[in-house]
Amino acid sequence: MRIVMAGASGYLGTRLADRLRQSGHEITRLVRRPTDRPGEATWDPAQGRLDPAVLAGADAVINLAGANIGDHRWTARYKRVLRSSRIDTTDTIARTVKQLPATDRPRALLQSSATGWYGETGETAVTEEASAGTTFLADLCRVWEAAARPAEDAGVRVVLLRTAPTIDAAGSLLKPLMLPFKLGAGARIGGGRQWMAWVAIADWLNAAEFLLEREDVAGPVNVVGLEPVRNADFTKAFARELRRPALLAVPGPVLDVALGELAGEIQRSQRVLPGVLSGAGFAWTYPTMQSALAAALRPGQEAVR
Repeated sequence: MRIVMAGASGYLGTRLADRLRQSGHEITRLVRRPTDRPGEATWDPAQGRLDPAVLAGADAVINLAGANIGDHRWTARYKRVLRSSRIDTTDTIARTVKQLPATDRPRALLQSSATGWYGETGETAVTEEASAGTTFLADLCRVWEAAARPAEDAGVRVVLLRTAPTIDAAGSLLKPLMLPFKLGAGARIGGGRQWMAWVAIADWLNAAEFLLEREDVAGPVNVVGLEPVRNADFTKAFARELRRPALLAVPGPVLDVALGELAGEIQRSQRVLPGVLSGAGFAWTYPTMQSALAAALRPGQEAVR
């Protein structure tokens, strides 16, 4: 396939581009700087500029662009960055796709989203049929996904990747926790009973490639592990893999002071299930949190299932 990718230099994008190249696909990366390098094309999503010729004749477009959710406190300014970095890119791609003649349009658009769509789920297990929550992140996901609608209206198969935090030593979930846990200062969040959605990085990559090829799957897809876990169980499992104690707890008010509104998202309960992937016959390599952590922290060793 000839695939155009936005966000190809990010954490997930870099790994997916490498995987797809290894599978024999041709990748064109969208970059914001002027370029004449092979395999790159310039665009300006802030101004809505993308040469339709870049997308013409491509088999698929993958959009993973977006500023990191957990990099900064959620000030009013950074909230605008979070929104614009997602909505401008998605809108630019979707509208450019719609402008193309039907014979030149990509067959598929894999569009990034997040399990944040669901907001607070408490003890309720949710699948793709659940409506959006009422949090800032839920509203962001709702508008983000809606920005892809012009491509869907044009007859393109749009897959909305509602991705959970990935389990990987270099990922945004484990990396910031690695040092405190290694020092024996690992801690559950609050009471620790809140549910966590997650996905092993290998399974995220497998799912993206699976969804790229499955022409019968469209709409929202929860890219998550088979079994959500409670925060306390994640904390114990992570500490066990590092062979360190984790006896502490971080009270919610402390997080509120340290992180502001972002603290609410960290403490939110999300019991999200992979309804569409399960129904489509996707096979998880790491179906449990323990097996995913073992693969992330002890690469090359057989994970305990």
